[in-house]
Amino acid sequence: MNLIVKSLLLYVDGLKTPIFRKKFTITILLLIFFRLIAHIPVPGVNLVLLKQFFSQNQLLSLLDIFSGGTLANFSIAALGLNPYINASVMMQLLALVIPQLEELRKEGEYGRAKINQYTRIATIPFAIINGIGMITILKSQNIITDFSPLTIVGMVCSMLAGTMIMIFLGEMINLYGVGNGISMLIFAGIICRLPIIFFQTMTTTDFSNPQNTLNIFMLAVMALALVFCIVLVEEAILRVPINYAKRGQSTYLPIKVNTAGVMPIIFAVSLATIPSLLGQFLGKVPNHFIANTAVTIGNLFATDGYIYMVFYFLLVMGFTFFYTSVIFKPKDIADELRKSGGFIPGIRPGISTEKRLKFLINRVIVIGSVFLGLIAVSPSIVQKMTGITTITIGGTSVLIVVAVIIELTRKLENVVQAQNYDKLSY
Repeated sequence: MNLIVKSLLLYVDGLKTPIFRKKFTITILLLIFFRLIAHIPVPGVNLVLLKQFFSQNQLLSLLDIFSGGTLANFSIAALGLNPYINASVMMQLLALVIPQLEELRKEGEYGRAKINQYTRIATIPFAIINGIGMITILKSQNIITDFSPLTIVGMVCSMLAGTMIMIFLGEMINLYGVGNGISMLIFAGIICRLPIIFFQTMTTTDFSNPQNTLNIFMLAVMALALVFCIVLVEEAILRVPINYAKRGQSTYLPIKVNTAGVMPIIFAVSLATIPSLLGQFLGKVPNHFIANTAVTIGNLFATDGYIYMVFYFLLVMGFTFFYTSVIFKPKDIADELRKSGGFIPGIRPGISTEKRLKFLINRVIVIGSVFLGLIAVSPSIVQKMTGITTITIGGTSVLIVVAVIIELTRKLENVVQAQNYDKLSY
């Protein structure tokens, strides 16, 4: 609640400044354009069967979140930002094995611009592969009626163009708007679906039954508790004290509890739903042994089962440790501290500092990984406790929304403070 009040007050103050008012207007216009292209459908798709298929598949529902809500409509922007996110992750992983990329990342603005260019180029094959895969999956469910080569080429080219348009809109928001462009597009897609889900839940719930009313109340309480916990963890940091002997200064190195963000969930859900998807596809093969085995495995790893929830939870924890080790490098931080004359009190610079940072980050990751694991399985837990299946926005969506609001609040706070400083200087 304090976050909401603080954000509203900052927005009121921020809209009084011409710079923020201009950036805010540009952001709104770009988001409106994004929502318009999200409703331009690709021809030859049965949208009714498509929505039913998405509601039964958690992987596709999560991919729909990161496409900004365009995949469920199968618009020209159906793939959304998923290929770009995959390309970004690939570039981060390649930097671990290709020294030239690691050096390029350290070259400041020029290096970041070159890596962004490589990422955009790598997005193209990812988009083509994802497009063909998505069309194949929908064809197996009889959702796509026309499967001719010319139709496939047209669909793939349309979805590739939509992905590049969304990347362009995201970069325009980065340059001329407010907040991170990619995050803002995903944020807009989630927010736009909230009224639909709310009215769908209200119209399909029989309130004459006291149990349904109690379930709705439990859902509201759990939603508020989830938001509170997400804000608490997102704002939580471990402050590692840093002293500078020559300068006589003391500061701290902040280590976020949720260092990895939502990336571990993206990795984990892709693997967690593979048994269920294989069970659906291999269950139709002529070989009875393979079909029966596939169906059994698919039933064991059904997205509403306990085995799937435990498996998914453990995958998220594992990928949290992996991804944090990629983006947080104690050796580099220890070297930077040594070069700048900084040190952790009671710890020698160099290898001892590196070991200390590894010890601290491992303790923090445990908390962050458990947090992300609970966020990932929260939709299944809520559905089992309340019996409400119309809620398709889960903990991952709430995590993204809260993170974007916190980021916008911080940037807006900087704008307001800079405006106040300018007034004082005159």
